[in-house]
Amino acid sequence: MKIRLSVISDLESIMKIIKGAQKLLASLNIDQWQDGYPNDAQILNDIKNSESYVVLNEEEQVIATFMFTTNKEPNYTIIDGEWLTNNETKYGVIHRVAVAQITTNKGIAKHIITYCETSLKLQEIPAMRIDTHNDNLGMQHILNKLNYTYCGIITVTTGAIRLAYEKLLQ
Repeated sequence: MKIRLSVISDLESIMKIIKGAQKLLASLNIDQWQDGYPNDAQILNDIKNSESYVVLNEEEQVIATFMFTTNKEPNYTIIDGEWLTNNETKYGVIHRVAVAQITTNKGIAKHIITYCETSLKLQEIPAMRIDTHNDNLGMQHILNKLNYTYCGIITVTTGAIRLAYEKLLQ
């Protein structure tokens, strides 16, 4: 597997994977991503900001996508609970992880998260934060397996609540 920054020509493949993930979440009665998010405009913005990534298989086909940044996440300013680090500490953030349905349960999400952790360690950034839907047990399982600590509940701009996790990397 290879991970690289997304380019505009990846948009169709990225959106196909996201639409597949939306269908999978709906089939599991998970209300996450059922409101048209993330859409083309969001992904294009991620690409423009050099925060969108794709995972390629051996045939160079896009099999997963995610957003990764070291910019502060405004939705993480207020938490019902407590982060492991304070809001002045620099941290990484992963959003919009989606894996092609033909490659689910193959450890790709874990690979994505460890890739981002390695990037942060190289930049001497001490923590990673991530949030997920209350019903997304698959992502919660991965985060627990990778030693993320549940820190509390955040509210996103739409008013929806998400479970917030953080991991100290140093």
